[in-house]
Amino acid sequence: MAHDYLLDLTLLLFAAVIVVPLSQWVRLGAVPGFLIAGGVVGPSGVGWITNSTEIGHFAEIGVVLLLFVIGIELKPALLWRIRRLVFGLGSAQVLVTGVLLVAVSHLLFEVPLKASILIGLALALSSTAFVLQLLKENRSLTSVYGRSSFAILLLQDLAVVPLLALVPLLAMPELSIGANIGLAVAESLLILGGVIVVGRYLLHPLLHRIALSRSSEIFTATAVLIVIGTALVTEYIGLSMAMGAFMAGLLLSSSPYKHQVMAEIHPLRGLLLGLFFMSMGMSLNLGLLLAQPLLTLGLVGLLILIKIIALYPIARLYGVKANHSAAIALVLAQSGEFALVLFSLAYQAELFDNILFEQLLLVVLLSMLATPLLAYWAQKQAKRQQNCVACTEEAPVEPPVAAPIILIGFGRVGQRIGEVLKMAGHAFVALDSSAASVERERSKGAPVYYGDAHNPELLKAAGVKEATAIIVTINSPKSTEELVAYLRSEYPQTKLYARGHSIEQCITLRKMGVTDAVSENIEASLELARMALEDTDLEEKESKMVVEAYRRRYHSEMRGEVVTENP
Repeated sequence: MAHDYLLDLTLLLFAAVIVVPLSQWVRLGAVPGFLIAGGVVGPSGVGWITNSTEIGHFAEIGVVLLLFVIGIELKPALLWRIRRLVFGLGSAQVLVTGVLLVAVSHLLFEVPLKASILIGLALALSSTAFVLQLLKENRSLTSVYGRSSFAILLLQDLAVVPLLALVPLLAMPELSIGANIGLAVAESLLILGGVIVVGRYLLHPLLHRIALSRSSEIFTATAVLIVIGTALVTEYIGLSMAMGAFMAGLLLSSSPYKHQVMAEIHPLRGLLLGLFFMSMGMSLNLGLLLAQPLLTLGLVGLLILIKIIALYPIARLYGVKANHSAAIALVLAQSGEFALVLFSLAYQAELFDNILFEQLLLVVLLSMLATPLLAYWAQKQAKRQQNCVACTEEAPVEPPVAAPIILIGFGRVGQRIGEVLKMAGHAFVALDSSAASVERERSKGAPVYYGDAHNPELLKAAGVKEATAIIVTINSPKSTEELVAYLRSEYPQTKLYARGHSIEQCITLRKMGVTDAVSENIEASLELARMALEDTDLEEKESKMVVEAYRRRYHSEMRGEVVTENP
């Protein structure tokens, strides 16, 4: 039995390694690639795997980790900056689109009302992973339509929480629809209140104690325990595991350990979430598509049309220009990964029969496959708006936030650099591997987070891809060189400054590609020498000239330039 289970996993990974890169190469994205890979090896494909139940149970952990990451990435400051778009435009999109889809599902296709409510609200959500990736690739995330689309996606992610609570309630026949929805909202608010209390008094001190042990293995185990443990607790009290994971993420969203936790969880999330999408792909009934191609494609077209019809006027009402509104409607016209999650939970709760479940999976997948084409049209619309001379009025969105400086190492040198950056009004994020230092400096208001900067996932979580500059001040020559080598190879266009421990190491760091380096004691030495010279018979002006001449010679030597003595 174990052998069969491992063989199924091997076959899935083999299919993913081949299909997903091909899917990304043709610009479909990773999520459709995983779905197609599952469909290929599943019962409707070549039939290598006929029983997807065990794989599905294992892959559900991927959904749990996805909701955890969404919870931990929620930034109250960001929500407040774009609150009008998130809670206004986003809420209107979900409600209006959801109501239209519920009406079509129940009245036109005669689906039972409880199932229609979940279908409509789930299909109203778009693919966060897919759309954000396309916006980043097109460099449109900071544009008017890109930021408006991001605000809507953010609200959709928040809407997943009450929808997760709604699934088990809809499966309870003794409650009315109105009571279900009201109870779901009340339950979500109650849970969020409990989250704040528990997170404040339990998780943060726990992670602090674990971090003080400096054991990366124990920290990883603790991070996984928090996610899985919270998920199991919420399932035990009658809610979903996914909702519990979201709560766990929310608990840690303001913690100084959030970046390190995300770095530990991210590789597991990517692999297990891929398995989840592949298990969904194995559930796809390709025979149904071949048997009823016009019906299936018609349903996909109807879904996209309804979402465009709903989104365009809503965006216009919120002051977005015509072509940008069209771009928003196009890029968000698909359904997304959360619909797959909700439909899977609803099927397990017996809200859907097997035929309806398979038809819904087909519609979601095909709408996602249409996204690159929709995004291309959206980009064309946005460019038309940019080139329109008469349309220069700004849309009601906040200006993009400047990418921060990442400060690696927050000891004595790092803290002084942070103080200078703060005085200059420049945003930065600091990383340090000492839990005690992080706690102490955060109590003073410094934006410092716990973690080992040698972990690539930690750097990504801290925003290294968007950083304008990186400053390395860690107190280990060997670690500095290892980190500089990695940063320069992975992010060659980013400005990189480093603290050296001698002129020899500064020369080495320069050869490794840092933008500039400085020895940790050079400025102190020069200043002490200047003060001593002024106490002798040298004039202040002359002593400063001597010190400045040495400084120039020092930096010339460090850059490998030929130094000539003044006559």
